[in-house]
Amino acid sequence: MAGSPVTSGVDVSDMKAVHQALRDTLDGAGALVGSAPSGDSERVALISNLYENVLSFLHAHHQTEEDLVFPLLRARCPQELELVDRAAAQHEEIRVAVDGAETAVASWADQGERQQGHCAERLAALGSLLGRHLDEEEGQILPLCAAHLSAEEWGAQPGHGMALFSGDKIWLILGLIRQRMTAAQRQEMSAHMPPPAREMWSGFGERAFDELITRVGPPLA
Repeated sequence: MAGSPVTSGVDVSDMKAVHQALRDTLDGAGALVGSAPSGDSERVALISNLYENVLSFLHAHHQTEEDLVFPLLRARCPQELELVDRAAAQHEEIRVAVDGAETAVASWADQGERQQGHCAERLAALGSLLGRHLDEEEGQILPLCAAHLSAEEWGAQPGHGMALFSGDKIWLILGLIRQRMTAAQRQEMSAHMPPPAREMWSGFGERAFDELITRVGPPLA
């Protein structure tokens, strides 16, 4: 792959924790959706809400890349336009799959067992599609980011994504990501959180996350 010499050396390894949180939750969809016994509306509500939040985060995550990252890469490494445009096209394909998964989750939450299998299938299909994209992004897009973005530009993504997030449990997303970070990455994340987000996490978010994940159970607990 052609490319310019590294100019910033920004650490992009934290993105792999974000990606792994998405992989793990979608890979676990069959087990989690299937863990709701017939007639257990409380369990259906718990798991469907988890996926509502994960899908909302996926929308926000990709929109953030399109708003903040892809324009910089297009401007600074024009020799890689085809690669960046392919990643953007994959986002559009994934967006269609996310929309279908959101519809399936809502139908399951509303109709229960009748839509359980379809919901699990849509989430699993999304997971397969997303996994291929994330593998390519980690292998080809993240190295470009490390070479061509500043630490400040890279660090603008979490706040932008939080502003776009439309779910009701941002602490769930933070917890899923932090689970997959090293201790040093968690410390860095906390240091760069906006004060309200840091206070939310330390005040009740971490405790709420631990309690929810215990209720959710394997494979996420």
